Amino acid sequence: MLTKQNPGDAAIAEGWSEKMKMIILNGSPRKNWNTAMMLKEVQKGAESVGAETEYVDLYDLSYTGCRSCLACKRKDGKRCHCFWNDDLSPLIDRIFVADALIIGSPIYLGDITSQVHALIERLHFCALSYDDYENYFKGKVDVGVILTMNAPKAFYKLAYRKKAKELAQSLKVLNGSMEVYACCDTLQVDDYSKYNMATFSEKHKKEMRENQFPRDLEKAFQMGARLSGG
Repeated sequence: MLTKQNPGDAAIAEGWSEKMKMIILNGSPRKNWNTAMMLKEVQKGAESVGAETEYVDLYDLSYTGCRSCLACKRKDGKRCHCFWNDDLSPLIDRIFVADALIIGSPIYLGDITSQVHALIERLHFCALSYDDYENYFKGKVDVGVILTMNAPKAFYKLAYRKKAKELAQSLKVLNGSMEVYACCDTLQVDDYSKYNMATFSEKHKKEMRENQFPRDLEKAFQMGARLSGG
């Protein structure tokens, strides 16, 4: 239900239904590959229990990280609102009045994509008080993070899981529950013979796609349903 009590809620929520509202953000430049496939299952899971969803490809938006304009820190300013006039600011407004947020990102060079970093930077900063470092946001948005990667599960646990926990910590600004799911050892391309990618076994990757990836998709579906109250 739309129960958040922040400045501008009524205007932002106008036209929304009284269903649970989930915003799903694809932080991958690939709109139909591993990350997107996982997120579309999240969307199906949410809608299966009656939630209203909004799916956004972040690479379609024009924005940067924080510009340090400090408008969100002005004494006469609106809290939990980014004032920079670009495609991200209205999305941040909608996130603060949603019930759940799902962020999906591939792992590039051991980290989430720059688009996801910029989103988190902007989202977090406009809710941060520079008087006492407390959180201006008093509502609750449950968060799910889906990470997709070429790395096998063992390497994720060894090298990436700590960073994933740090990512989750940065999203605690939304005051909700938090869960992370890692989809590992993914298929990178349909036909490896077209690329200089001899490090990888096409046979192994396709076996993972056939045997493991359907299980990952099911976990994504369950996350969508669970974070929508199902």
